[in-house]
Amino acid sequence: MPQLDTSTWTITITSMTLTLLILFQLKFSKFPYPLIPTYKIMNPLKQDNPWEKKWTKTYLPLSLPPQ
Repeated sequence: MPQLDTSTWTITITSMTLTLLILFQLKFSKFPYPLIPTYKIMNPLKQDNPWEKKWTKTYLPLSLPPQ
């Protein structure tokens, strides 16, 4: 049974990695990045909760004064 020749694998993997690196560098260099980042002003959302409209208090049995 013939043995698999792996002598060219190193150069193949190296050249493939180098090619991918160059392609990614070219792709990212063409992406238009903003020069000065700006902040977007966000207004906080006010949610109307039913417990904010009226005064409520929870009385626990242990928090009541002794009688």
